[in-house]
Amino acid sequence: MKLTNHSWRGLYTATTGIKDFPEFVGVNFFNDEVIGYFNSETNQFKIRQDWVKTLDEKYVEKQTESFRNFTVKFNNAKKKNRNKKTILSLSGVHTIQLMYSCKLDDETGVTEGYCQFGYDGADFIRLDLKNIDWVAAKPEAEIIKQKWNGAEYNYWKNYLEQDCVVWIKKYVMYGKIHLERKVPPQVSLLQTDPSSPVVCHATGFYPDKVKISWQKDGQDLHEDVDVGETLPNHDGTFQKRAELKVMPDVWKKNHFTCVVERNRFILSKIRTNRSIVAGLVVAALVLIAVVVGVVMVVKRRSGERRSKQHQ
Repeated sequence: MKLTNHSWRGLYTATTGIKDFPEFVGVNFFNDEVIGYFNSETNQFKIRQDWVKTLDEKYVEKQTESFRNFTVKFNNAKKKNRNKKTILSLSGVHTIQLMYSCKLDDETGVTEGYCQFGYDGADFIRLDLKNIDWVAAKPEAEIIKQKWNGAEYNYWKNYLEQDCVVWIKKYVMYGKIHLERKVPPQVSLLQTDPSSPVVCHATGFYPDKVKISWQKDGQDLHEDVDVGETLPNHDGTFQKRAELKVMPDVWKKNHFTCVVERNRFILSKIRTNRSIVAGLVVAALVLIAVVVGVVMVVKRRSGERRSKQHQ
C-alpha cells in the first residue's frame, strides 16, 4: 500500500546551565523516522538514513551550516538579553524547545504546517497560520508576539507552506524504495508468570499499519484484551502489543489465537504446541515475505500432555 500522507518535522532544544551537555541539539524527522541529528559539541550534522545521502552531494554540508547558524543565533540572543528581564536572561537550568512541521497529502495536494516554542517543558508561543497571528501561552511571551507579528510571521508562513513542502517532495522522490518497502513482523508470546497477562508482541514491521487481535476457539475476543499503540523502533520499523487477561485453567482448556494482520489478508497461519512457561518467552519468531499483507497466527494447542519429552 502506497503512503499518501507525508510529514517533515524538526525538534530543536537549547539549554542553559547544564554541565557536560550540548547547549543545542537538533533532530530532523521524515514520516516520524529520524533522518539526521546535530549537537553543538560535535558541531556536525549526521545522517541516520542512508537513502538521504542521494538527495544532494552537499546535503550534509548544507544541514551542518544551517544548524551552526541556528546555534550562533541562539548564543547571540542570550548575549543580547543578558541584562534584560527575558527568558534568555534567567540564570540556572532552563530549556527552550522549537518544534515545527509540515505535512503533504500526495493525492489531494493539501498541506498543513505548525510551529511552536516551549520553555522549561511548557508551551510558550505558537504560530496560528489560519488567523495570521502568534499565540502567546505565557505572559512573558506577549513581548515576543509583538515583535514577531511582522517579518517573523511571514518567514515561517513562507517556509511551512512552500519551502518545507518542496523538501517533502524531494524526500518522497529520492526515498521511494525505502518508503514503499514492506517488512513483516516478528511475533512472540510473552508471559512473566501463569497469573499474569499473555502478551502478543509484534515488532520490526513496516509500514506501521498493522492490526493485532486475540481469538478464543476461532471467535474474536474483545473483553479482557488491551491493545497498545503502535510505537517506533530505533531502526525505523514499528512494534505493537496486545495483552490478554486469562485465568490459567481457562487458557489450558481452550484454543487461544493471536492474529497479526495487515490489510486484512491472511497469508499464513503459524501454530506452536509449546506451553507458556513462567518467566520465559514461549513463541516462534516468525518472518514471512509479504506483498499485499500478512497475518501471522501464534496458536497454542490445548490439552498438551506434560509427559511429552520433545517440544
